[in-house]
Amino acid sequence: MYTSQSSSARSASSVDTRVADRPEQIDFSALLDPSLLQAARHIYRTYYEVHPDQVQRPIGVAIDRFTHRGKLIFTGKPILLPQECFIPVGQLEADLY
Repeated sequence: MYTSQSSSARSASSVDTRVADRPEQIDFSALLDPSLLQAARHIYRTYYEVHPDQVQRPIGVAIDRFTHRGKLIFTGKPILLPQECFIPVGQLEADLY
C-alpha cells in the first residue's frame, strides 16, 4: 500500500511538470472567433488614435467573449476571467499593415 501511494505521488508530479513544460507561444488564430479579433483590433486601434504619443506598447488585449468589451494589457501575464480571452499584439497587427 505504501508503494502505491508513492507511485501516485510520482504520477501527480509528472503531470505538473508536463504542464510547466508547455511552450509559451501558442497560435490561437484558428481558435478565435473573427468578431473577437475585429473587436480587439478596434480597441487597439482606438488606443493609438487617442494616445499617439504614448511610448509604452501593450502586449495584447483581454476581451470578453460575449460582450466584446476589452482592455489593453501592458505588463506581465494577464489574469483572465473565465469568459475572457487574451489576444496578443502580434495577432492584432498581422492584418493592420
